[in-house]
Amino acid sequence: MTLEEIRKEGKAGLARALALLERKPEDAKNVALLDEAYRASQARVIGLTGPPGVGKSTLAGALIGRLRAAGQSVAVIAVDPSSRRSGGALLGDRTRVATDPTDDQVFVRSMAARDRLGGLAELTLAAMVLMRALYDVVLVETVGVGQSETDVAEVADSVVFCVQPGSGDALQFMKAGIMEIPDVAVVTKSDSGPNARKALADLKGALSLADDGVEDAWPVEVLGVSAQSGDGVDSLLAVLVKHWEWLNESSRLTRRRESQARQWLVEALRERFGREGLRRLGLPDLPVGASPFGRLAELSAKVRSAPV
Repeated sequence: MTLEEIRKEGKAGLARALALLERKPEDAKNVALLDEAYRASQARVIGLTGPPGVGKSTLAGALIGRLRAAGQSVAVIAVDPSSRRSGGALLGDRTRVATDPTDDQVFVRSMAARDRLGGLAELTLAAMVLMRALYDVVLVETVGVGQSETDVAEVADSVVFCVQPGSGDALQFMKAGIMEIPDVAVVTKSDSGPNARKALADLKGALSLADDGVEDAWPVEVLGVSAQSGDGVDSLLAVLVKHWEWLNESSRLTRRRESQARQWLVEALRERFGREGLRRLGLPDLPVGASPFGRLAELSAKVRSAPV
């Protein structure tokens, strides 16, 4: 399939392409499709992460409503816990994110995290790159995470970290890991009174401790949001637009995405060939602007043909 063919077929074409990518990730035609999509990037990618039950799906639904009202098309990747029996997604897109199934400009795909501990599924980056070439905004909602699952920073342009009032997570905010990745931090269910105000104060304190003093760094903003009532959703979108504009200054977005692509390439090679295979290959290079998918195919062939 090509991008043009997927565009003509709409949501059905994208669903079929994702199924092919999952079944045959190393197929030459699928790699060519991902290379084409990587070069045709047009969307901004927003990651939503945070503990289980914090309200990420409800927030995603609220964001979709606002984005669609503004005339923007939206694709969503919802990473679910895995079924122990089938290995598939335990929940489903209808459960995770409420959308209008008749809206051709909204596409939601659930993915099973399986044995990955980073909050994302193995197919997430490939699916994101494909959606990024077809939609205006891509939302990536992780499976519920703790302080060490930070993979979402390797696929998203802007990361939103969600915190729930009264959840007992205040001390967790102080730990390294998850608090080092957000571009925006939100307290969900912010209409819950004193608990919400305390969570906002705790979150601001934790982020001040995480400040590493890097010059020209993005100042993480902390907001209160109630997806149910809609309070704060417009403010969150405004901050995300502001962050997108900041990324597009001084080639920050290009550098961020190239860093993500290199990191994904290294991790993909390690998954396929282990530490020893990666050692034999050496630190893989990725030319500026090159797609990591085609490069992965090249390097994989090199490792397989190398003498033991």
